[in-house]
Amino acid sequence: MKKKVLKVLSYILVAALASAATLFICVGMETKKPSKLDALENLIEERFIGEVDATQMEDAAAEAMVDALGDRWSYYIPASQYQAHVEQMNNAYVGIGITIQAAEDDSGFEVVKVEPDGPADEAGVLAGDVITAIEGQSAAGMSTSDARDLVRGEEGTQVKLTLRRGEETFDLPVTRKTVQTAVATARMLDGGIGLVTIANFDSRCAEETIAAVKSLMEQGAQALLFDVRYNPGGYKDELVKVLDYLLPEGPLFRSEDYLGRVTVDQSDADCVGLPMAVLVNGSSYSAAEFFAAALREYGVAEIIGEPTVGKGYFQQTYKLPDGSAVGLSVGKYSTPNGVSLAEAGGLTPDRVVEVDEDTARKIYAGVLEPSEDPQICAAVEALIEK
Repeated sequence: MKKKVLKVLSYILVAALASAATLFICVGMETKKPSKLDALENLIEERFIGEVDATQMEDAAAEAMVDALGDRWSYYIPASQYQAHVEQMNNAYVGIGITIQAAEDDSGFEVVKVEPDGPADEAGVLAGDVITAIEGQSAAGMSTSDARDLVRGEEGTQVKLTLRRGEETFDLPVTRKTVQTAVATARMLDGGIGLVTIANFDSRCAEETIAAVKSLMEQGAQALLFDVRYNPGGYKDELVKVLDYLLPEGPLFRSEDYLGRVTVDQSDADCVGLPMAVLVNGSSYSAAEFFAAALREYGVAEIIGEPTVGKGYFQQTYKLPDGSAVGLSVGKYSTPNGVSLAEAGGLTPDRVVEVDEDTARKIYAGVLEPSEDPQICAAVEALIEK
């Protein structure tokens, strides 16, 4: 679980501790031996016959140190990518509102998702378009981070994309704007079933999810279907607020940090008394898995879709002196009934419904109608049976 920014008081405490640590290091400077990494870096800088990129070398070393922990959930963020990480957590950024992936023929980047009413949508970019050049630079062989840096810029400025759509190739200028990514969206399905799609549990998740549920109930929804497929998780506080709104009185989230401190978040008695179901897949992580598990343990929802991987640790993001950061696993959590999703190996749906690769891509891109989505159809059937 990713943690929110520490409060001002925490900064004061950290500053005091940092000052004390600096004093200690200065006092013992003469006797302290350089670490192996310091010695190696000095040796390379002094003796290596080629050019040395110190930042690249330190990034590689830092990433290797985190990888050596053997924990798939801890991660290193280079300074060049830290702002993008913050924007992702805030669900807001200055850009054009598209999600891309490398094209299968390596000619550039396929647009897999276009944010509704975003700059790219307004300019006419479609899911399935292939970006072959950005500002005249060929996108073939370009890294995703390099493409992102070229596409993003100051609000109000334009970026020129060269797009391939079928047999046609053309240039399209798109004006950069602040894009607020929709976190939760609502849609009424046949049979009085309200579909709530939750993209992540980062900033604004609780506010938008609760608003979506209220909107659907005002429209006469008789049951709720939550879609957390491809949801990577997010903040614990956002998750707890959503669960507190949906579930009756009882424990919600049990966690234990690296100091052994145990915390149990509780729900009040107010709840939503409608039948529910949750859609998950192999890309539902962390808070998304926990959300589904909690609804099932309270007996209000079935889980439909594909098995999840099982994440049972939460992370704290620590910014490092050069502007880089590390997301470090600092604690573990369990479901309301005390089950570790890591030890359980993830969630096994009550109804396992697998989809082929092409269908999965369409679900991720948001271009598949609910009536054509096998997993949504199975969930609707489960809710109607209730």
